Amino acid sequence: MDILKTATDWAKSELFSTPFFILFGIVFAVASLGFWQLGKTDIARAYIIPTLVAGVLLVTIGLGLFFTNKSRITRFETAYNKDASVFVESEITRAEATLKEYNTIVFKAIPIIIIVAALSIIFINTPTWRAISITTIAMMIVILLIDGTAHARIEAYYKELKLVDINNEPL
Repeated sequence: MDILKTATDWAKSELFSTPFFILFGIVFAVASLGFWQLGKTDIARAYIIPTLVAGVLLVTIGLGLFFTNKSRITRFETAYNKDASVFVESEITRAEATLKEYNTIVFKAIPIIIIVAALSIIFINTPTWRAISITTIAMMIVILLIDGTAHARIEAYYKELKLVDINNEPL
């Protein structure tokens, strides 16, 4: 098992998925532009700022993850060649921390945010708050979709890392 190839493949697959954040961010920004240009009702006009904010946030997330993972690919080879066992241990530690973050943020906090936004649609009867709530739900669903697949990838990567002993030989 070549752990460097496994790590590099994982980072490359992350590079493939992070542009989806950017794509959805652009879709939200275009929707904001559409609401601004074509919105005639109060609720349509109320979507302008929330969809723009969601678009900017998604693009920012996408760019941050893209450049982080792109630089990680080159650092993997350097770290592996310097000391393979330290590289494997640091990757195991990083993958464990990332999996814990996914469980806390993606699979607990985001559903709670969706629930709160859904409840505010029911209980707050103003166009602005409805637009904010609906846009928040849409953005959180996008994050859940993309991060759900990322969680599966890092979980598989973590399992492969655990199969490597400290001397980087397969168990």
